[in-house]
Amino acid sequence: MKKLLLTALLVLPLAFFAQAQKTNKAISSPAAARDQILEGKKVYSKFCASCHQLDGGGVPNLNPPLSKTTYVLGDKSRLIKIILNGSNESLEIDGETYSNPMPQLDILKDQEIADVLTYIRNSFGNKATAVTSPEVKAQRSKKK
Repeated sequence: MKKLLLTALLVLPLAFFAQAQKTNKAISSPAAARDQILEGKKVYSKFCASCHQLDGGGVPNLNPPLSKTTYVLGDKSRLIKIILNGSNESLEIDGETYSNPMPQLDILKDQEIADVLTYIRNSFGNKATAVTSPEVKAQRSKKK
């Protein structure tokens, strides 16, 4: 199990870095990508896992799954807004409705939000571009 985890920690950042390079969302290095994902996992464990579960599977009709949904893989600004503002409305995601309110997590720093969203967008079977601190900062400034 440790060998599998170590392999994943070494291979995932390289794949993530290669994908980022293709989409002009360059991460400074594979190590930086790995660090962002590892930091994001810490934030996820502390703030997100209790509702969305450790495996990102969510809870039917309450908390949406984070695995391979258009919501997670799509528009980054929409994800940033939901972290900053929370949600009190039912959400329909890929044909399923989820009704549990999500608290705003605007107490998180821009980099923490970027890290956790990058972790989510590259975990649970997902593969998507990174979220950056400047993207979060831009959305936060629109909130005020």
